[in-house]
Amino acid sequence: MKRPAPTAGLHHLALNVVDLEACERFYVELLGMEVEWRPDPDNLYLTGGNDNLALHRVGREHAARGQRLDHLGFILRCPEDVDAWHAHLAAHGVKMRSLPRTHRDGARSFYCEDPDGNVVQMIYHPPLCERW
Repeated sequence: MKRPAPTAGLHHLALNVVDLEACERFYVELLGMEVEWRPDPDNLYLTGGNDNLALHRVGREHAARGQRLDHLGFILRCPEDVDAWHAHLAAHGVKMRSLPRTHRDGARSFYCEDPDGNVVQMIYHPPLCERW
């Protein structure tokens, strides 16, 4: 059986969060995403660039069971943007998991946490950025 045409990439992610309002501020005010749709007080859909992020409110008991997500990543256009984003987020009190570093493949990134503890990577990744 022939494989279908390749996907256009991973551009949608859904997160279960306890503090929807704090997460909305993080993704909208600090990362620059926009509210696309708010169907009710417990669900929010954001857009930014070519991406779509869904936030779904859950109770602490649900969150305590753990999350299978390792991290979500935002692609940056150049290595210098990684350092600028690190400084911006750190200045706003965002919990950092790492300092910016250049990887052996030429990528440059750092990790931080959103208000609900989800790990976010800000990354310049040459093979993706060369497509622009």
